[in-house]
Amino acid sequence: MNNMYIKISMFLVAFVLSACATTETPPPEAKPITVVDEAPKPKYIQVAMAEAKEIGHKIWMNEGSAKVENLTAWNKGENFASLGIGHFIWYPTAQEGRFHETFPDLIVFLEQQGIETPTWLPEDAPWKSHEAFKRDKNSSRMNELRTLLEKTIPQQVQFIIQRLEKALPTMLDSLTSERKRDHVREQFYQVANSRPNGIYALIDYVNFKGEGTKPTERYKGQGWGLLQVLENMSNNADDVMTEFAKSAEYVLKRRIQNSPAQRNESRWFAGWKNRTKTYMDK
Repeated sequence: MNNMYIKISMFLVAFVLSACATTETPPPEAKPITVVDEAPKPKYIQVAMAEAKEIGHKIWMNEGSAKVENLTAWNKGENFASLGIGHFIWYPTAQEGRFHETFPDLIVFLEQQGIETPTWLPEDAPWKSHEAFKRDKNSSRMNELRTLLEKTIPQQVQFIIQRLEKALPTMLDSLTSERKRDHVREQFYQVANSRPNGIYALIDYVNFKGEGTKPTERYKGQGWGLLQVLENMSNNADDVMTEFAKSAEYVLKRRIQNSPAQRNESRWFAGWKNRTKTYMDK
């Protein structure tokens, strides 16, 4: 009898515990945590690949007639190599020059984009002179370099755009009055907002003749960069791109007039003028 009582008691306890377990409200399911990796904000102006190729082809045409062999050049009378669609400057070891060196920065930029660059590329140009460069013209490493430069035209455009983005604050900081800063800022954005050639004209010119802020890039105290072109533009022009092209031509003429006679820079003016005309193309 006692055994039966114990069994019944145990059954009742088990039943009650079971009932409590089934009637208790279960805790809400924890929602899975989704980690969203936010894309890093671009540090430079983005353009579509097709637009970058189009702009790149124009710049390549301006600098090297869109010929592959002209992606690696060393102009006679200069002490540096000019490489890529933008003729990015590369000085030999221990060489200093008036002009800003840009090719090493381009290589760093390409590597940051995940592009493999030739392992033999040193920090300084391996050619010590124009003659040494010419002798190496058809070497395997020169062909490898041209292949890299031909395949990375859109990335070279982005590199030039990055330089443009940095140019405006630098230019404004170099000016001595708020009136001048307002004028240059206004002209910059008027050109940038002009279609279809505004962005192309700005990045081509800043690549072509620089920002105009470097003290060494002066003849007789007068520069020839983008800053000087924007400073010289009129506030009341009917056609912004025509005014930009005219101002660029004026600044380049002034450079030639101020340049040392032995450099014979007038030999380049016809090509420079043809280049500025492309800023007005419809």
